[in-house]
Amino acid sequence: MHHHISLPANFRRQDVLAFHGRDPHALAERVTASRLDKGLVWQGAPALLSLSFEEGGVDATLDVDVDVDVDVDEGAAQPRFEAMVQRMLGLDQDVDGFEQAHQHHPELGPVLARQSGLRVPVTATPFEALSWAITGQQISVQAAVAIRRRMIEACGIRHRSGSLCHPQATQLLALGEAALRAAGFTASKARTLLAVSEAVQGGALPLDDGLDGGLGSERRDGPSGIAAQLLAIKGIGPWTVSYALMRGFGWLDGSLHGDVAVRRALGALLARDPGSSDTPWQPLTVTPQAAEAWLAPLSPWRALAAAHLWASLSVAA
Repeated sequence: MHHHISLPANFRRQDVLAFHGRDPHALAERVTASRLDKGLVWQGAPALLSLSFEEGGVDATLDVDVDVDVDVDEGAAQPRFEAMVQRMLGLDQDVDGFEQAHQHHPELGPVLARQSGLRVPVTATPFEALSWAITGQQISVQAAVAIRRRMIEACGIRHRSGSLCHPQATQLLALGEAALRAAGFTASKARTLLAVSEAVQGGALPLDDGLDGGLGSERRDGPSGIAAQLLAIKGIGPWTVSYALMRGFGWLDGSLHGDVAVRRALGALLARDPGSSDTPWQPLTVTPQAAEAWLAPLSPWRALAAAHLWASLSVAA
């Protein structure tokens, strides 16, 4: 399958490439300055997604291993593929509306001016985002990346190109708790991930509903319904839900006030002068409650505001 997309003038491909290039071992994602090759499971078959960026556009191709014993629905494949690419690139996110609405915000306005066009990169499937959110609970990004890598290796789903593929619920259930523990998951995280996988596999948690037309197009309850279902699973809290909906669907209104990096960036943004020109400005310590109150007026773009705060830390560094 092939799809060409024209990109907005302010599109930031470096954000997409950086998000998918977190693992230096590059077992499931290979990233260059202008290209992403990502292994994934497509309708049960190993597949390789390639995004080749050029001036003003991107060429997307999906190479599916058709020789495996899986029934691929070719009729639904192309529109679903195109919707996936649009979603992954954040092209359905109202970033212009957000920037126009808050360009004069006293603290955030200058950040938006410096980081205009920032979108939230999205995973290939909502399940991938949810498993990443569970993996990353209360540990560093580096530790989470290493655990994710070992999980992908343990599942061993390989495309004919040699790239490993991120597993879906079926493969994780087959892996089991002992193998997840061996990959570095705590017992509680392994059980949560398996509980989610079981709910997805059994149809109780239909994460893929509406993916051809965006989040909630076939769900009357939309993101709030998914959030309620996720919160009922032991081991999943508000941060995991907001992060998973943001990375899995591009839902931009989750409040990530509990995120340590968000609060650190907000503290730097709200830094106050201690009163001496010879002393550097000191960042504030921001509590989750204070961050929640600061983010609240930015609805329905609170998660996008959090993404800008994350990016501001990279710029400062």
